Amino acid sequence: MIELKGKTAIITGGSRGLGKATAIALAKEGVHVAISGRDEQRLQEAVKELEAYGVKVTYAVFDVGNQAEVQAGIEKIKNTFHQIDILINNAGIAAFGTVEEMPTAQWERIIQVNVLGAYYVAKAIIPFMKAQGSGDIINIASTAGLKGSANSSAYSASKSAVIGFSESLMYEMRKENIRVTTLTPSTIATDMTMSDLKITDGNPEKVLQPEDFAELITDILKFNKRALIANASIFSTNP
Repeated sequence: MIELKGKTAIITGGSRGLGKATAIALAKEGVHVAISGRDEQRLQEAVKELEAYGVKVTYAVFDVGNQAEVQAGIEKIKNTFHQIDILINNAGIAAFGTVEEMPTAQWERIIQVNVLGAYYVAKAIIPFMKAQGSGDIINIASTAGLKGSANSSAYSASKSAVIGFSESLMYEMRKENIRVTTLTPSTIATDMTMSDLKITDGNPEKVLQPEDFAELITDILKFNKRALIANASIFSTNP
């Protein structure tokens, strides 16, 4: 197992939900953490919480769907940390509606954030990791990307694209000693799934919690560098 202490990580969408849980899990391992998001106040609150674990923490405000903002934000983080060992490409949005009923602008926005967002951030990070000679990129997709369903065309299409993008990137980056992993979680109890989408009650006795997902990520990162976990899924046992 690899020692994570002293490494640096960027987590997009890191101020709440899965991103924040992952940031906390990594901070507990001694990883210096940079988080991004669009809500500066929420980011600042998360930074204070993360600093309690005795690691360096910073943040950058940017919309992953805007390439210029991504480039500026990543450069800001790089100037603070000087190295980037881990990228958790987590930021994403979701909405449900039929192809006929969902406004085109909303459908396009889901693709812009979930697909192009992952691409923009990875593209900005890769040169730094190549220069270092190693790195880990974990792209968060979804089981919705493995199988479509009624009313989820935009989200399913976006996550299916993330899976294809991430797998392609994995083959490109292996020769650079950069591991790329694709994760496809089922429904996890977050603000988005419980309050926004209302697709789960979040019962902690039965439904996957953000800390479960964060534990999976830390375990993957600890594997010896000779081992690459190309993809993994996680489900609630009996929701």
